[in-house]
Amino acid sequence: MKILQVHNFYQQPGGEDLAFATECDLLTSHGHTVLRYTAHNDAITGMSSLGSGFGTVWNSTSFRNLTQLLKTEAPDIVHAHNTFPLISPSLYDAAHHAGIPVVQTLHNYRLLCPSATLYRNGTVCEECVGSLAPYRAVIHGCYRNSSLASAAVASMLTIHRIAGTWTRKVNTYIALTEFARNKFIQGGLPSERITVKPCVLAEDPGEGDGGEGYALFAGRLAPEKGLGTLLDAWERLGGRMPLRIAGSGPLAHYVQSRCERLANTQYLGQCSRATIRDLLQKAAVLVVPSGWYEGCPLSIVEAFACGTPVIASRLGSLGEVVSDGANGFHFHPHDPADLADKVERVLADTGKRLAMRRAARATYEAEYTAEMNYQLLLEIYRKSLDRAVEYTGALQQLQSSGDPQ
Repeated sequence: MKILQVHNFYQQPGGEDLAFATECDLLTSHGHTVLRYTAHNDAITGMSSLGSGFGTVWNSTSFRNLTQLLKTEAPDIVHAHNTFPLISPSLYDAAHHAGIPVVQTLHNYRLLCPSATLYRNGTVCEECVGSLAPYRAVIHGCYRNSSLASAAVASMLTIHRIAGTWTRKVNTYIALTEFARNKFIQGGLPSERITVKPCVLAEDPGEGDGGEGYALFAGRLAPEKGLGTLLDAWERLGGRMPLRIAGSGPLAHYVQSRCERLANTQYLGQCSRATIRDLLQKAAVLVVPSGWYEGCPLSIVEAFACGTPVIASRLGSLGEVVSDGANGFHFHPHDPADLADKVERVLADTGKRLAMRRAARATYEAEYTAEMNYQLLLEIYRKSLDRAVEYTGALQQLQSSGDPQ
């Protein structure tokens, strides 16, 4: 196949950017021709929140560029990862006019929530899920802490809901988990067009032995990631298990300051992918204390590949990805006492810890290998192409019969 992969890069690199690059490489390694159309959010530096927000509704420059690219290259399929804010839904119009089916991966909750997180004021927020016009996000200033900018993004969502962009011009949606799929169905996307495929790990890192016995947090240091819960739990533990925190973000200073005051706790700062892999192989457990609806964190998939169990909050997709008592433990969100209790259970039972390591690796081998992910993606593309052919045939029949519908 010839596939056009489309992505709007973020100013701060994250999991979506890595997923885009990994899937491009995966397809190329299997002999497909992969074209890339990208934009980068560095281009909005200096733009007003209002200006960047309204540019999301429909970008004429992206439409012209994509129309020409689709005409010149004639790919079999378009696979979009992120179109916000610079590419915009003009992508779907360009592909629709060219008669090329679109697959859209739902890496975040942007189609349901202007902030894309379903998170506000320290907790999950679903006020706009299922609303034609997400006006509550405007009241709360959910996007960039600005009511005007939130109004622009809410307008984009409302206009394209009314126009039927999400229901008529996207052939297939990819949700990362069943939880996310159900949430998008609740928000109005057609259930028959949403399939589940998890994120993909570029390569198998191989098992580690967890020999250094520490707990690891690896990710963006942001409020929704539950860092306060994590550090409060370690304050309760009194240093009985070492903790390593790797990452950067707006809470970096807070994390560093608290780590300096806690026993057996170390802030490592931003680390390379190779370093993260090494840390995971040597860790006794990965801790994912998020207070929001995570997608399918690549750190968890990589931990399973390393044979490292995961302690995660029982919230959204995390409750699905981590099997409580098998390849990890769940704890109540925002509850440092419950998190500390689960860490104590890991410390107390060596046999259980070894069994969980075996289960973690088995989970990776059964659900997350690159080859399995490739086969899932290929099947999604094939079904999307078949659906497009069926739609074209039905449309031609209607036109030949003179049916005004």
